[in-house]
Amino acid sequence: MTYYKAARASPPPKTVVACSYTLLEHIILLMTTEVVVLYFAKSAELAEVRSENITVSHQVTSLQLWQELVSKHPRLAAIRDQVVLAVRQEYVSLGDELLILHPGDEVAVIPPLSGG
Repeated sequence: MTYYKAARASPPPKTVVACSYTLLEHIILLMTTEVVVLYFAKSAELAEVRSENITVSHQVTSLQLWQELVSKHPRLAAIRDQVVLAVRQEYVSLGDELLILHPGDEVAVIPPLSGG
C-alpha cells in the first residue's frame, strides 16, 4: 500500500492596502457631497467671494446649510433675516426643510434686492 502525502497548499500572500481614511471617515465621505455656492449682491460682498465649492452632508436642512455657510463666512450672519437660498434654481426658505443635495448642485445665496 502506497501512502501519498497530501500536498499542502500554502495560503495566498496577504496583501495590505494602505488607506489614509478610517472607516468612519470613509462613511462620512460617502454621506457628503460637493456643491457650488453662488453669492449674489450683499452676500458676495460679505463673504468676499462670488462662488466656491464646499463639501456638506448630502441630507441637510436649509437652516443647517445656512449655518454651514455662516461658519465659513461669519459676516453673512448680518443678512440672516432677509436671505433666501435657492437650490437647483428653486427657492427655499431657512428652516427645517430637508434638502437632498447631489454633487455639483448649485446653491445660491440671495440677499434682499432693491430696485426701482
